[in-house]
Amino acid sequence: MVTESYRRSRKSLWIVNITTAITLSIASTANSAGLLVADGGLGGVLAITEHTVRVTVNNGIAVTEVYQVFQNTENREVEALYTFPVPRAASVSNFSMWIHDTEMIGEVVEKQRAREIYETYKNKRRDPGLLEQVDYRSFEMRIFPIAPGAAQRVQITYYQELDFDHDWATFVYPLATATRPQVDSRVSGRFGLTLEVRSEIPITAMESPSHADDFVIVSHNDSFYEASLEAAEGSLARDLVIAYQISRPQTGVDIITSRASGEDGYFCMMITAGEELEGNPSGMDYVFVIDASGSMASERKFETSSNAVQAFVEALGDEDRFDALAFNVQPVTLYGSLQSANNEAKAAVAKFLDSQTTRGGTNLRLAVTKAYEYADPATDRQLNVVVLSDGLATQDDPASLIALIRNRPANARVFCVGVGNDVNQRLLVQMAEEAGGLAAMISRGDDFARQAHAFRRKLTRPAATNLRVDFQGGEIYDVVPEQLPNLYHGTPVRLYGRYKAQGEVPVAVHAEVQGQALDNALTVSLPAEDAANPEIERMWAWHRVQRLLKQADDAGDRSGVTAEIVRLGEAYSIATEYTSFLVLENNKEYQRWQIERRNALRIERDRRAQKRLREELEAMRASGVEVNPAQPAPPPEQRADSRNTNRADTPGQNFDIPTPGGAAIDPVTGVLAIGFAVVAWCTARRKK
Repeated sequence: MVTESYRRSRKSLWIVNITTAITLSIASTANSAGLLVADGGLGGVLAITEHTVRVTVNNGIAVTEVYQVFQNTENREVEALYTFPVPRAASVSNFSMWIHDTEMIGEVVEKQRAREIYETYKNKRRDPGLLEQVDYRSFEMRIFPIAPGAAQRVQITYYQELDFDHDWATFVYPLATATRPQVDSRVSGRFGLTLEVRSEIPITAMESPSHADDFVIVSHNDSFYEASLEAAEGSLARDLVIAYQISRPQTGVDIITSRASGEDGYFCMMITAGEELEGNPSGMDYVFVIDASGSMASERKFETSSNAVQAFVEALGDEDRFDALAFNVQPVTLYGSLQSANNEAKAAVAKFLDSQTTRGGTNLRLAVTKAYEYADPATDRQLNVVVLSDGLATQDDPASLIALIRNRPANARVFCVGVGNDVNQRLLVQMAEEAGGLAAMISRGDDFARQAHAFRRKLTRPAATNLRVDFQGGEIYDVVPEQLPNLYHGTPVRLYGRYKAQGEVPVAVHAEVQGQALDNALTVSLPAEDAANPEIERMWAWHRVQRLLKQADDAGDRSGVTAEIVRLGEAYSIATEYTSFLVLENNKEYQRWQIERRNALRIERDRRAQKRLREELEAMRASGVEVNPAQPAPPPEQRADSRNTNRADTPGQNFDIPTPGGAAIDPVTGVLAIGFAVVAWCTARRKK
């Protein structure tokens, strides 16, 4: 008989933010996306002898498995402390250690209790492992003991939605970080990364902006691409980025589902603006607000911001106006007023940014207040305030900053671009959401020209406002987000939910495009069982946790949501600020502490789905289809016309929506994240 605890344990899923591009890197500096310290930083030498990454992308959802081997080079027993970042909107779904050559899968436990259990075993010199979220941007993994000269194998798995921007999806493996300074993170043995992408919407191109000469990219067919990188030794200090392009010419809705037998189901719905919503370019106003504080000196963040701003300015048209503003504790402007985007004005941007010195604290409030002064209420021109920062605002009260964002001028929107991996993602996302804009993260390994052209095209395309989806059956509940954002061109809207009933369910989609009502009816099928997409269960729970945290932070008090976050973390095996992964020596030790093996059951289910997918990919590989090197991406100025003109005829749940054409509405509503992939879209999987 299937127990209730077993049923609850099968409902987890972590999804990693990925789109059509993936960022990967191996560099020559010492700071990296994983820092290894012996004895909590008090001494000892540990080496990373192997670092292998396997990424499987299935219709826009990426599962990243990181396998590492640590070697104790000392003649004494040490504790390893390993700190690492994960991408934005990614959820850590598993932490495993090999104890006596047997993989022990971790379980999620309330954070304080997990730490207390870990310390109990540590005092007895037993074999515990602990993985904690230490702040909004990084995780720490503790392992004790590692015997003299011994090797320790670990595996970390996380899920994420890929960001999509103008049909490009981007995956970034974050290696560049500054969570702990002056720690050598070079791999003394093998480093390798393999990426496999499966898409029912045809893939038209794949590239690596960060490591074009290091990756081998192969097209097995138009639905299966593969990228591979391997190095004997290397420093893990530069992000790895990979991007791939797909085609979706018609605005529409895509659905995927997940349901275990006897349980309520989960669904993920994606609404995507298509090519038919194309309008005539119109002039817009921009103020680029660039963080020049001391924290931007690390990871070459300011250099990345400068490159991104220059690429975007180059993409502006003669009808646009702009100014640039650098800030630390005081803002400094390039012109002090909006200038036409002619060649002379564009050329001045590089000189202005080169003259800045990264130093001092961060006062975002003063910088945004200054940017608002550019709003002209006498015209109907939209003012786009584009903030490029790591969000580490040392001199700002978050509540007053959010209040300022909410009180913006009527014709102003704020877009936030997080730079690097050491980023206050939550603050930047909240700022953008409150100001009707978007937030995104960029890596210095990305293709800034591609990003800039994608950003510009989005601004000249229409988008939908007042978006609403009504389910007329299926006993739908716990839908997130409760209120849908505007639909941006190139940035799909996702919503997740639960359902009780199976069968055909009518759905009505409502929106406004250029003041015209858009009302469309469709019918989706909610199955009694679907084992193909277990990832969306964890992603639903992750979005629920993020929504609870946001609501609590808006109210200034988290005490009312902590218990529910712990419940969701334990039930769906999610590491949060209030829950941690704990690895014990064997199953008896879990029983001793009355810790249910929920994640062990969930990981077994997830791995079965991954195994089926990889078998399908292997069948494609061996099907006799000629394997060719992947086609290079067309140059940015040609990419708007390089996509397929016909929608793929897939057997999944895909629905086209007729939309009114015409000039772009609320153009900014189709913007941002300065040209890189911003929100992932999934396409429907083939039903079993």
